Amino acid sequence: MSLSFPALSIPSWDSSTSRPIPQCSSSLNVSAGSLQVVTKNSGGGAGLCRSFCGLKLWVIERFNLWKKNREFGPLKEFMTIKNQSLPDVIGATGELARAKIFPALFALYYSGFLPEDVVIFGYSRKDLTDEDLRSIIASTLTCRIDHQQNCGDKMEAFLSKTYYLNGGYDNCVGMSKLNARIEQIEGGSKANRIFYLSVPQEALLDVASCLADNAQTHKGWNRIIIEKPFGFDALSSQQFTKSLLSKFEEKQLYRIDHLLGRNLIENLTVLRFSNLVFEPLWSRTYIRNIQIILSEDLHSQTRRYFDGYGIIRDIVHSHILQTIALLAMEPPISLDGEDIRNEKVKVLRSIRRLDPSDVILGQYKSTSGDKVNLNNLTPTFFAAALYIDNARWDGVPFLIKTGLGLIKHRVEIRINFHNVPGNLYRERLGHNVDLATNELILSDAPDEAILVKINNKIPGLGLQLDASELNLLYKDKYSAEVPDSYEHLLLDVIDGDNHLFMRSDELAAAWNILTPILQEVDKNRATPELYEVGGRGPIGPYYLYAKHGVRWIDD
Repeated sequence: MSLSFPALSIPSWDSSTSRPIPQCSSSLNVSAGSLQVVTKNSGGGAGLCRSFCGLKLWVIERFNLWKKNREFGPLKEFMTIKNQSLPDVIGATGELARAKIFPALFALYYSGFLPEDVVIFGYSRKDLTDEDLRSIIASTLTCRIDHQQNCGDKMEAFLSKTYYLNGGYDNCVGMSKLNARIEQIEGGSKANRIFYLSVPQEALLDVASCLADNAQTHKGWNRIIIEKPFGFDALSSQQFTKSLLSKFEEKQLYRIDHLLGRNLIENLTVLRFSNLVFEPLWSRTYIRNIQIILSEDLHSQTRRYFDGYGIIRDIVHSHILQTIALLAMEPPISLDGEDIRNEKVKVLRSIRRLDPSDVILGQYKSTSGDKVNLNNLTPTFFAAALYIDNARWDGVPFLIKTGLGLIKHRVEIRINFHNVPGNLYRERLGHNVDLATNELILSDAPDEAILVKINNKIPGLGLQLDASELNLLYKDKYSAEVPDSYEHLLLDVIDGDNHLFMRSDELAAAWNILTPILQEVDKNRATPELYEVGGRGPIGPYYLYAKHGVRWIDD
């Protein structure tokens, strides 16, 4: 079985400035690459970490059973190939590292958020040299358009700090080799390490165990980044979490979802807790409903991914539920990551278990030229009405709409307020008063903006009212380049800021919400509604939201 993995390694930092402490002589070693793990029938039980073998067999057996019931297309090959190499893996030489991780690390380095003595390792099973890896990633690196000073020199310096290691087929031996190479470069100095694990779920336990036993530094901290999806159901996720926590502390684990690094998400707590105009209104007393929209057009990477887990496990479990948690949580006692996560998990535990009748599943119609072999149950569209059973949000529907292959890329949060009681201008507003309610719109795509919809008098004689928008369009207000979400999240890991990364109890709470729907899908009782690629999606959501007394706001 061929798998992949990126790893990282780091020093002492001043958390108040997000900069390395000047007097510290330690180096920051960051390994980001791809690890190939090959399952073999050999006697080297210790090499594959005996303590994990029984659980690994259980996970693989459960996954294969689940996969067989779901009759996946291309993912079947990805998850079941043994003793054979996959040609296109995510890692040091794969698309994720080449297009996202290395460019994000260079952007941080170029902007001064990484120390000058940073060291970056790419790690995989491929037979490459340091120069080979540098050539692979060189074409993907770009300097900030708003301050292109010493771009060429910075790029050359960054590449000179990038190294490659062929870890071989035994990942425990490979981790020992990686540790020896890093220690050689560190030269005995104190340094911290980050490991970016981008491996399929059934390989994660072996990789994590070998890393824990053979590649952690004892002279600083170690942090481990894990890519979503975090399991494929509640039971497998629980077992993964239990195994990871037997090797690492919770504070070492960073479950990354790149969508949570968007500026819209990072700005939610700022808008809520630093503006008096919003915070007093943030409850069922004033808010009628909240709508969260994430639609994407079709592109190759998400196509391949959706063949496996579907939109519920890919988008809803992490991104959508985390967005709701940040929107709905009580004010934390501080901006410390753990204090924020404490409040988020309270929201997730308060979300009412989803009733299948309040969920609409859809799947885009595969065309003749479409390379995706979707089976008849893989959902690529999800709409639902969620309720949070607590004092602040009792009775307020949180309406979700997310899908692949829709008319355009769109990311919005719309907070719709109640009508004004006893509105003196009701007759002037026309027969549909709902169209004239106040609304706060937070947009990330196609344009990043904050809009407030108000009722306003049209200039001139007479009294004519109009629904107008007060808008803050980021591209007009701010000239600075917006960093990529991976830059935000990698910097958060370096700084130890974990508020945008799911904790184990958040993970479990999210699975509990979605378990009834996943069971419906897996037991062949929920048939997705088909929709055309490039359209607005299924018609089911319009009936669903009407059922909850809400008019769905479309394009």
